[in-house]
Amino acid sequence: MTREDCELAAQICASRAGLLVDPDKTYFLESRLAPVARREGFNSIDDMMGDLKLKRDDRLAWAIVEALAAGETAFYRDRKPFQQFETEILPTLARLRGLEPIRIWSAACGSGQEIYSLAMSVADLRADLPETKVELFASDLSERALEKAQSGLYTQFEVQRGLPIRKLVAHFEKSEEMWVLSPRIRQMVRWRRVNLIADLNTNGRFDVIFCRYVLSGMTPQMRPRLLENLARALTPDGFLVLGEGESIAGVSEAFQPVAGRPGLFARNPAHRAAA
Repeated sequence: MTREDCELAAQICASRAGLLVDPDKTYFLESRLAPVARREGFNSIDDMMGDLKLKRDDRLAWAIVEALAAGETAFYRDRKPFQQFETEILPTLARLRGLEPIRIWSAACGSGQEIYSLAMSVADLRADLPETKVELFASDLSERALEKAQSGLYTQFEVQRGLPIRKLVAHFEKSEEMWVLSPRIRQMVRWRRVNLIADLNTNGRFDVIFCRYVLSGMTPQMRPRLLENLARALTPDGFLVLGEGESIAGVSEAFQPVAGRPGLFARNPAHRAAA
């Protein structure tokens, strides 16, 4: 890829989704965009980028954004947030909500491991919280990621990364070389394509939002907008879960850290989200 094409790809990602892409990482760009070029019928990435500059194809531009947005994911990644969810967050909200449903959103679900981890945790806690209703939602910028997530099909490598053996046995079945998640767990989740820097008002409000490793991957200009959007989408007494080591200091006053719980945030009652 030429320097000009690398900069164009980075600019498209920043303007459409607020994504921070380093144009100097030529290998990363080429490894992600080569499959897109093949899928779209181009002989090379250079041909694809040339066609994009000529025709300004909106669908192709979004295909490039989606390819460069894809991040790492794993079942029960980092472990601690899921332990907090099982032992503290869900029981607390169950007491507060009573018979009202608890709404949980995985805001950048990728290929589904995060939301399915939450779904398995909810299913395993049914006996302890028999009256609690939980609604699970998942979204991502990538249509291809959402398609994979909804299939519930994972490789041996994917299930080995973080998934406890007892949950593999309880919720998956072997299908040739793949593992397939049980229909019962898959049917617990509702899916939708969402651009997190767009208007989120139509998505309703949630009691728990998992939005991990998204903030750190956005341009500095778009990070405040993301947090403002999430603040409007979160109930006043809800919880936001960010990635390990992610900080909102100096970015937005929409949230405040929960003391003693790294990565866990609550809405700042003194902050009024922009309309």
